[in-house]
Amino acid sequence: MALLDLLGRRWTLRVLWELRGEPRGFRALQAACDRMSPTVLATRLGELRTAGLVATDDAGVNRLTPLGVQLMTALGPLNEYADTWAAALRAAD
Repeated sequence: MALLDLLGRRWTLRVLWELRGEPRGFRALQAACDRMSPTVLATRLGELRTAGLVATDDAGVNRLTPLGVQLMTALGPLNEYADTWAAALRAAD
């Protein structure tokens, strides 16, 4: 359940989502996660590094680790369900 606790923290999934396609430096990641304070981003990146989901290289570029990629793959069906759910809500309006 520790993973679910981590994923439930504000901005954690957004950071992972933004790193799914390409590695990003701190400022690029902050820009992609609009409205996130630098303090929160630094905290989330530290937590994700400790969890083994994100790595930061010597140049300060953040990327998903193999475990992070595996997590994003595992979350794929949830994303598909979210799309279906959102479409159903729009259709009901």
